[in-house]
Amino acid sequence: MTLLSVRKLRTEILTRDGPRVVVDDLGFSLSPGEVLAIIGESGSGKSIAMQSITGLLPSPPARVTGGTALFEGVDLLSLPERDLRKIRGNRIGMIFQEPMSALNPMMPVGDQIAEAIMTHRGTGWSSGRAEAVRLLDRVRIPDAANRARQRPAALSGGMRQRVVIAAAIACKPVLVIADEPTTALDATVQAEIIALLRELRAEVGCAVIFITHDMAVVRRIADRVLVMQTGRSLEGGSCDEVLARPKTEYTRTLIAAANPAASPLDADIADDATPARLTVEDLVVSYPKRSSTFSLRTPDRLYAVDGVSFSIAAGETVALVGESGSGKTTIARAILGLAQPDAGRISLLGRDGKATQNSAKGAVQFVFQDPQSSLDPRYRAWQTVTEPLHIAGERNRKRLREKATDLLRQVGLDETYLDRLTHELSGGQRQRLGIARALSVSPGLMIADEAVSALDASTKLQILELLQGLQEKTQLPILFITHDFAVVSRIAHRVAVMRFGRLVELGPTAQVLRDPQNSYTRALIAAASGAPAAVPPQASGHRIAPAGVQPAWRPMRRYKPGHFVAAETAI
Repeated sequence: MTLLSVRKLRTEILTRDGPRVVVDDLGFSLSPGEVLAIIGESGSGKSIAMQSITGLLPSPPARVTGGTALFEGVDLLSLPERDLRKIRGNRIGMIFQEPMSALNPMMPVGDQIAEAIMTHRGTGWSSGRAEAVRLLDRVRIPDAANRARQRPAALSGGMRQRVVIAAAIACKPVLVIADEPTTALDATVQAEIIALLRELRAEVGCAVIFITHDMAVVRRIADRVLVMQTGRSLEGGSCDEVLARPKTEYTRTLIAAANPAASPLDADIADDATPARLTVEDLVVSYPKRSSTFSLRTPDRLYAVDGVSFSIAAGETVALVGESGSGKTTIARAILGLAQPDAGRISLLGRDGKATQNSAKGAVQFVFQDPQSSLDPRYRAWQTVTEPLHIAGERNRKRLREKATDLLRQVGLDETYLDRLTHELSGGQRQRLGIARALSVSPGLMIADEAVSALDASTKLQILELLQGLQEKTQLPILFITHDFAVVSRIAHRVAVMRFGRLVELGPTAQVLRDPQNSYTRALIAAASGAPAAVPPQASGHRIAPAGVQPAWRPMRRYKPGHFVAAETAI
């Protein structure tokens, strides 16, 4: 029996130069309960193909021009939109690559999940909201009842992704289309989400189409694999067959790129004699914890960053690692002056306080985790990447386009992308635009927040090599926020591991990866390698206390030169 059968699918995008084929003669089938992984580089047509099948193409400029997609015997491509809406979110669940674009920014996340349940199951608000809280708890969002009342902007990127996953499984669909669902998640949560999808599959016989560029995820979840290149099916077969005995050079390249022979970088660059470009000392950032609407007392504070100290020298990359919500992005926002610290000191390029914040506007460039929300949809690619130069006063259109061409080449895009709008690009291509924009003004410090998480393996290597080459030429210091230990081993001189707003381990990358001293660090490294690893229990989580209460944990101890570890009882 076949649940979904796609035959001769063809999709075009209208451009200034005429129609451009982005999916060409694509065919595959899916049985009930089966997991099909679709892999390929950014721009290979993976996401566009799934949007074509479910009627979610931006129209115009994209349109399906041929083929069939039989789902439970009904051709999805011939259904009117009204009938498709009854299937999407009910029989077919969707997990999108960019959660911020999939969620209503003005609506509490719990209500968004409850709305899907009400629409397709006919329940009331009360039972729908209760089920939404249960689902949020199931996808491991802490304090689910309170988080359900928050809007997407109040959640970290990883938490937003988990909200989208909770919404997708709310009605127990027979097919889940998961477009890079674990991209923004750290290794331990990634393993839990994969286990959750397996659980759902076991409960209701759910089939899964899993779009990804992560070969480790493919090995852990897929029954069959379909390889796509330039909109076409290149090869397919069982997971073991394709990954162990690939038939095409392209597939062999993808597999090799996902298993780089990377050795951790030495940390000699960060010795005490090297002046720091960035110094963070005893940083504390807190936010009011939501309390009852009718409460008259001053709300307690949730300490998102709780006494963090580290430095970055010229030419050094420090990786900030931890689960979603651990405080990594809040630190970056504090450095940029976008989050007001309660206490502590931030020194950037030798300047403190407001001077630091002012200098950050030009001297620090930020590569965002979610490229869709950070790019202006009205801008063409050349305008996006040269926007900082335009703000700085450059008005000559010819020079800006020449600079844009050079920047795009640096991140692996040619001049044919100059005039494309963001909706004409894949998620990976949009991320590369964001990186090119950050490089445009030769910054004194770069903060990269999950900068390569949306990229396929081969493109990820290209971007990491680009950043390393740039660093060698300019001694650019980089704060690299990530959950991917493969990336850490490839690019970072030192690694700082965070949990619940506190540093639990800090040291040279090679040493920390080879000899982790904190149980939480060990769990993250084990999970990243695909080995089962239980996250050590934590009694308190983020510190919640009245404003101004001093931290109660003990300082980190020195394990080896440059390698510091927090006491287990302190975290």
